[in-house]
Amino acid sequence: MEEIRHTSTHYERELQWVKENLLYLGALAEKAIQDAMTSLLERNLDLAHEVIAADDKLNKLDAEIEEKCIRLLALRQPAARDLRFITTAIKINGHLERIGDMAVNIAEKALILNKEPQLKPYIDLPRMADITRGMIRESLDALVREDCDLANKVRKDDEMVDNLNDQIFRELLTYMIEDPRTIHRAILITQISKNLERISDHAESIADMVVYMVTGKSVRHQLRGEKH
Repeated sequence: MEEIRHTSTHYERELQWVKENLLYLGALAEKAIQDAMTSLLERNLDLAHEVIAADDKLNKLDAEIEEKCIRLLALRQPAARDLRFITTAIKINGHLERIGDMAVNIAEKALILNKEPQLKPYIDLPRMADITRGMIRESLDALVREDCDLANKVRKDDEMVDNLNDQIFRELLTYMIEDPRTIHRAILITQISKNLERISDHAESIADMVVYMVTGKSVRHQLRGEKH
């Protein structure tokens, strides 16, 4: 009996480790976005290089979480809710790692843009970044709290980011048509906007998975079909 209690307690600690490190990975990804955008807004080349270098830490944690989840599946043979949590954690882990990659992409574009005259004031890009960082934070809060209402809020917030991305593209298209010398810079800014839009898609996917983990029902295709 003592051995069973010990094993169960150790198993609970392993599940808690996965949860805590997913949150830490999310915090690293969120910070990478913030630093990448700050490097652009403040024309800070050193900070952009720091974002790129810090991605190794994020990738290492991603690998550790995935390995832990696979070991739990193989050795613990979880069932029902625990099985849904672990399989969901593996997918969320992958989304967070890709969000980190998107932040690196933004930092790389900032390195190029910061060496050229600024094309226009950055207004909508910081708004997009703030919304996407909030989506990441709230999707992971929803995971911890098993809160479907919060997860559904994140899923709806994606539309705001999509609208801002479209607005930025239309504005930059006008710049390019009026003055071909702006094309290179405009394309780089468009790519940053697109990276932020993709980050919001990853955050939305995390929220989808939270709903699945809590309810056992997949909502991904149903909601996207309604939105589009």
